Amino acid sequence: MLATVAAAFLLAGFVKGVIGLGLPTVGIGLLGLVMSPAQAAAVLIVPSLVTNVYQCVAGGGLLALARRLWPMLAGLCVGTWIGAALLPNGASGAATMWLGIALVIYAALGLFRVHFKVPPHSETWLGLVTGAATGAITVATGVFAIPGVPYIQALQFERDKLVQALGMSFIVSTITLALALSHAGELRLSLIGPSIVGLAAAILGMGLGQVVRGKVKPETFRAVFCLGLFALGLHLALHGLI
Repeated sequence: MLATVAAAFLLAGFVKGVIGLGLPTVGIGLLGLVMSPAQAAAVLIVPSLVTNVYQCVAGGGLLALARRLWPMLAGLCVGTWIGAALLPNGASGAATMWLGIALVIYAALGLFRVHFKVPPHSETWLGLVTGAATGAITVATGVFAIPGVPYIQALQFERDKLVQALGMSFIVSTITLALALSHAGELRLSLIGPSIVGLAAAILGMGLGQVVRGKVKPETFRAVFCLGLFALGLHLALHGLI
């Protein structure tokens, strides 16, 4: 168990170090091969929270960023609590299938470079809707990416602010997910060890990824990452159907 967690978060941290995101997606995806999405999400809480706090505070200007993102962040909280009613208890096959579908959609958007643009006058209502949808999907699958990441990218932040905005949204997603999992009884003391191992592996992986970032073209790495994620998601979706 600990070896699997370490390997999953080492790779997930490496991806995050290279391209600035992907730790929850890769971590949950790989752990979903050996445990239910709810258990994987519980193990993810500590590594995700610590790494995203660092990612968020590194750039400063948090108040202005929060003013821009508040509709989505509020929607995340609402959607998470709505989705908590659908948290899989024993229906791990269906949860694994939906996790796989979420990964396939995320990977396809990355492979085909699908880009959106949100008009400023639509940010309030669209942010609320997107946040609510992301929160509900996060509870069901443990993946924070759909549709939150494409929405934040559509806000047209410059690169550093984009990474910071992703970190802020992931922090809120992680905290609300932790509360939902606690309410559902999925957070257990037995997961403290795997969570600490996952955190250490993620930090090490991020360090390695940051070293590689300057030596590999981000576009090439992102394409390989999306292909791998697509294959993993497809496997999980089919496995969940069996």
